[in-house]
Amino acid sequence: MDGLPFVAIDHVQLAMPAGQEDAARVFYSGLMGMTELPKPADLAKRGGCWFESGSVQLHLGVESDFRPAKKAHPAMRCRDYDGLTARLREIGIEIKDDDSIPGVRRCHVFDPFGNRIELIAS
Repeated sequence: MDGLPFVAIDHVQLAMPAGQEDAARVFYSGLMGMTELPKPADLAKRGGCWFESGSVQLHLGVESDFRPAKKAHPAMRCRDYDGLTARLREIGIEIKDDDSIPGVRRCHVFDPFGNRIELIAS
């Protein structure tokens, strides 16, 4: 095999409970500032939502026996980390600052379903 086998992550998928697309839209579009992507018709029948910001894509898929991802998580670099975290704090989203990696400003938030999301200052 020539070179490295992978060039980028296409998307990250998290699970969500059935019928909670509006809550996903409020959090990921409204609060996090991502844009919702239309799902292909065959996949839209399954429920869930897809979101993007620049080259970052996050897919939320319905899982019948849903359990939130409390440890596994996407980590997203933020263009305006201070602005985003301030806005989230103002509306009551719990932010858990994490200074365990020297020189890296980061925190963890949880989506409406309890999935862990890491935010990292660019």
